[in-house]
Amino acid sequence: MDIRIASPAELPAAARRFIEAMGEHTLFAFYGKMGAGKTTFIKALCEALGVEDPVTSPTFALVNEYRSATTGELIYHFDFYRIKKLEEVYDMGYEDYFYSGALCFIEWPELVEDLLPGDAVRVDIVEEADGSRRLTF
Repeated sequence: MDIRIASPAELPAAARRFIEAMGEHTLFAFYGKMGAGKTTFIKALCEALGVEDPVTSPTFALVNEYRSATTGELIYHFDFYRIKKLEEVYDMGYEDYFYSGALCFIEWPELVEDLLPGDAVRVDIVEEADGSRRLTF
């Protein structure tokens, strides 16, 4: 599926379309260059899912945990940009998150690809020449 986002004003609608297409999948690996909009889109997803807490990039914490105020559903947001060795991910107990059944949104998954479950959904975010974003999954 492709979702085009021409401006920030379109983020809420794009997030709703993405959520409608998620199906039973729970683990989503977001690929894209620095500045492509991974964190921005994940923030829109969390808001559309009913998260009321501020959604920020977990660059230094590696993972942020949110809970939907509407459904009570747990959502984990990972940012592996600063990972130097896979041992860091082992030490954080990644299995407890990835196999929990909770929603997991992962930024910089290319740094932990060997650990991703086979059913992880790849989401590519590309900035187009006109500044719009295209999500493919």
